[in-house]
Amino acid sequence: MKKSSIAVALVLGSAVSTVAYAEPLTVYGQLNVSAQSSDEGEGRFSELKSNSSRFGLKGDFALDGGMTLVYQVEWAVDLADVSGGENITSRNQYVGLKGNFGEVRLGRHDTALKDAQGKIDLFSDYEADVKALWRGEVRASNSVTYYTPKFNGFGMHLTYVMEDAADAEDAFSASVYYGDENLKDSDYYAAVSMDSEVAGYDTLRLQTQVKAADFKLGAMFHSQENITTGVEQDGWLVSAAYPVGKTELKAQYQTLEDDDAVSVGVDYKAGKNTTLFAWYSSFNFDVNSPDRDYLAVGIKHKF
Repeated sequence: MKKSSIAVALVLGSAVSTVAYAEPLTVYGQLNVSAQSSDEGEGRFSELKSNSSRFGLKGDFALDGGMTLVYQVEWAVDLADVSGGENITSRNQYVGLKGNFGEVRLGRHDTALKDAQGKIDLFSDYEADVKALWRGEVRASNSVTYYTPKFNGFGMHLTYVMEDAADAEDAFSASVYYGDENLKDSDYYAAVSMDSEVAGYDTLRLQTQVKAADFKLGAMFHSQENITTGVEQDGWLVSAAYPVGKTELKAQYQTLEDDDAVSVGVDYKAGKNTTLFAWYSSFNFDVNSPDRDYLAVGIKHKF
């Protein structure tokens, strides 16, 4: 076994063995694998894909003064075609404090702009994830994350990314949101978010999702500027989902200037934590890259 795999196994084993007499601890994860037919311009081929499969540990611990220590350590794992030392990679990993002031997290974390999309992207983790066309999907190392308390449904998420080198620059990400991103406590969600010098780009997004007559309808406007070249690009996305019994039908369209992507899919709830799915995505590029299309069927299980 690779050293990284041994280290993770030791951490998990130690954590689980002490949970009975330590602070509350949750072991969680998601296994998501699909059989996929892909055409990226050089002919069609088949492959297995591990779609951001992951596992992690999270918990909290009561402190003096009404504060709570919070932590999360999460890894991505490839169940399909990557083995050895590259099989396990880091995702959100942080420690922080929560109280009447809100919540502060120190470590590696999704930026405020990335986090603000909520559930609008119906094909997240697949080929048509918004990051396929847009910049801004950043999980920032050396970052400080702050969530304000909610007030009348409004909240803020702020990210400060330290430069980590003498010749680098600090970066910032911010989001103001309203409502419930899961559309459980309310039938609407909206957010305005921006990045400043994050991963070489300045970015602005406006996004909203509503539940109406069983439909979930989402929309996003996106604008990005390359800090080095000054090139500016705009795009937009619309998505829709509709339940039919245990099945959910979904569709999505995304653009960036003259490039676009269209996706359709169906999810079937086979159990409380298990979903069977199928989807088709097609990309049309104006220049520099051949058109692409993908067809997949798979299984997603949460634990």
